[in-house]
Amino acid sequence: MSRAALLVLADGRFPAGGHAHSGGAEAAVKAGRITGAASLEDFCRGRLHTTGTVSAALAAAAALGLDPVALDEAADARTPSAALRVAARRLGRQLLRAARVAWPAPELDALARQFPKGAHQPVVLGVAARAAGLDAEDAAYCSAYESVSGPATAVVRLLSLDPFDATAVLARLAPQLDEVARAAAESARRAVGEGVDALPAASAPLLEVGAEGHAGWAVRLFAS
Repeated sequence: MSRAALLVLADGRFPAGGHAHSGGAEAAVKAGRITGAASLEDFCRGRLHTTGTVSAALAAAAALGLDPVALDEAADARTPSAALRVAARRLGRQLLRAARVAWPAPELDALARQFPKGAHQPVVLGVAARAAGLDAEDAAYCSAYESVSGPATAVVRLLSLDPFDATAVLARLAPQLDEVARAAAESARRAVGEGVDALPAASAPLLEVGAEGHAGWAVRLFAS
């Protein structure tokens, strides 16, 4: 197992399309829920413990080799917003393209055949992590980190927030990232024997509502 592969997969410069998505931060900024570093930290913490936890568990389960079709259906069931389902599949399609070049593997090719329009991003992330020789907890860490690093990076652009302050937010959240990744990997291991219903299904209604409104904006900086 190469831990360097985890750094490559989690790197914001990995060409997986995440730079075009704010993780709900753009809608939250417009609604006045994010106004600076303190409220960004609150937003990221909430996202980490809801949709971030769900995504991390899905990624960990995929890294363990659970059926990607069942996991994709589970992701659909845990994503009420149609706009977020579209965004997740778009990100999954782009991530799969990049992963197939970085870590060629039959399982990635099979995933591309099964989901020609894209699988949910956490499912692809888990399969990509497996192809890269990473384990379930690595996949969970990568997914959990993405759930907060994306909004933090977006808010730097949206509010001209000092990048040092945004990075400090991520640093303060690091212990909670550890907790979420470990718990997500544990739930994924339970799902091996119990099925996908063992995976968490936390919700974030404001993210869902904000995503639906954001999708209809005539002018926006981010895709989601």
